[in-house]
Amino acid sequence: MISGALGALPLFIPAIPFAFVFGVVVANAGIPEWLGWSSSPIIFGGAIQVTLFTLIGEGASVAAAVSAALVVGARHMLYSVALAPQFQNQPTWFRWVGPYVLIDQVFVLSQLNPIKEPDTFRRYFLAAGFTFWSLWMLFTAIGVMLGPAIPASWGVEFAAPVLFVSLMMAASNRPDKIGAALLAMIMAYLFAELPNRAGLLVAVLISVLIMLLVTRRGQP
Repeated sequence: MISGALGALPLFIPAIPFAFVFGVVVANAGIPEWLGWSSSPIIFGGAIQVTLFTLIGEGASVAAAVSAALVVGARHMLYSVALAPQFQNQPTWFRWVGPYVLIDQVFVLSQLNPIKEPDTFRRYFLAAGFTFWSLWMLFTAIGVMLGPAIPASWGVEFAAPVLFVSLMMAASNRPDKIGAALLAMIMAYLFAELPNRAGLLVAVLISVLIMLLVTRRGQP
């Protein structure tokens, strides 16, 4: 359990300014601070939360905002597919609780530290997941209180790309992973104009399909 918690701490550091971005987004959306913060334990997904409240603040309908947030969160389905073998031999309660804390950082840790033994995997996964959960609850609470006071000149809006680039660098320990990440970035740029952030989902699906084809052709 200690190794999971300790592994989570370095990856949470880039998420700290993202929590303040979340606070700014909540303020711009014109909703009460407590209501904005309540999305943290309910959704527990920073990119999903920011997408949802950004679109609401821009005047989008609730249906459009929710649809875009679901598209942004669709990448978690791919995480689930990758981790399905480790979850199959787990007790039922873990198969319900585990997905709740399956965020980007926890997935990266699970790939960097592959654990085959079910009990050890479960303890590591939960320790990492709930360490992130506790810190995210704390810093989003601070963010909704202090975020709106941060001067725009500080450029905190760059926190999101910095966060995901840091995760990509941490997870890219093989050439094929680096290639997949670069391909996804190019696809995301090309399809950035699609409505409701659908370009992200399209980019991920195309990148996965291409990498699967390349991997299969490279096999003897």
